[in-house]
Amino acid sequence: MSRFISTPIENTGIGLRAQHYRDILEKKPDIPWFEVLSENYLSAGGLALHHLEQIRERYPVTLHGVGMSLGSTDPLNRDYLKKLKSLAERIEPAWISDHLAWISADGHYVHDLLPLPYTEEALNNFAARVDEVQEYLGCQLLIENPSSYMSFTESDLTEWEFLNELTRKTDCNLLLDVNNLYVCSQNLSFDPVLYLEALSEGRVKEIHLAGYEAQDNFLFDTHGQRVHPPVWELYEKTVNHLGPIPTLIEWDTDIPAFDVLTEEAGKAQQILNAGSLHD
Repeated sequence: MSRFISTPIENTGIGLRAQHYRDILEKKPDIPWFEVLSENYLSAGGLALHHLEQIRERYPVTLHGVGMSLGSTDPLNRDYLKKLKSLAERIEPAWISDHLAWISADGHYVHDLLPLPYTEEALNNFAARVDEVQEYLGCQLLIENPSSYMSFTESDLTEWEFLNELTRKTDCNLLLDVNNLYVCSQNLSFDPVLYLEALSEGRVKEIHLAGYEAQDNFLFDTHGQRVHPPVWELYEKTVNHLGPIPTLIEWDTDIPAFDVLTEEAGKAQQILNAGSLHD
């Protein structure tokens, strides 16, 4: 389905951040791939895009975004999709991903990924929009599970049932954020292992790892710390169950030195390697 196939990714990648351009371009670290935040590179030119193209000459990349608003009932943002398609054709990502969420209503946009009720109506709306975007971009999307702090009384499906039905209806694939899964399991009181074991076989194509912040009575998904021990434990269970899925170290706030990210990537790679031995 994809009209832009780059080098397939494997092993543990790192989220590309502007603070690390110099480290990457000058030191050429042995990183298997980078994930790019789509919204940072949608202009037709500029220094950021210039750096991305230099990095893309040396490394495979994926595109990860927050702007599709797939859970909304607003018309799809055609200007956004046109720019995203142009970027994808320019850098040839391994794949494009976005979130099980919405960010717009009546043409007004917010800066948060908002949850949606897991109902048949919401599923059909989300699936129709995924179909439309996949047709326009010419590739399968990866849809990421959200971090949640509330659930809807209207929901008549679990999140994993919603995602499984979504992949069946649209042939999209999944980006499993293990940190988000752990955060939700603690905030909403469910067993995260049952969740990952219920996911449709072969649909998870990428894994995210990040850090959360513990509040008084809930976990807050900040992506601003090292991966916490219980998330590492859940990640190991995930790899044992799903196999060695390409994994990303994601860090969005209080971004540290590049060496800190490579340390975290090394920990994930050890778990992936152990999973490969048992695969």
